[in-house]
Amino acid sequence: MSQNEARYTVRSLIVTAVVAAIGTVLVLEMSGRINHSENKDHVPVGDFQAIHVTEEDPFRMSPKASELHAVCENGYLAIAADVDPSFRGILVDYKNRGVRCSRPSPTGPAVLPAPETPDTNE
Repeated sequence: MSQNEARYTVRSLIVTAVVAAIGTVLVLEMSGRINHSENKDHVPVGDFQAIHVTEEDPFRMSPKASELHAVCENGYLAIAADVDPSFRGILVDYKNRGVRCSRPSPTGPAVLPAPETPDTNE
């Protein structure tokens, strides 16, 4: 090895990487590229996609289960986290329309009726 060869210590490389990451975040923040939402009620729970499954084409899916589950909430499909079931959001399409849990009857009411309570006067 020659005397003029530059040597870098592991510590200097780690410090350089940390400073570069902090600098990048600061520049993105100052230029307005990082979006901070004030209304936490409208934060997306996740990004989903529908996959058309046909008999001819094989369908591949990850063997690992998601950390989310779906529930029916007032007739609409809601996605909730397994670790915090109170954190849930209604699934909407690209036009922000809710995805229904069941198909409504064409002759029935537009809104799902409230569950009936059993009559205890018998």
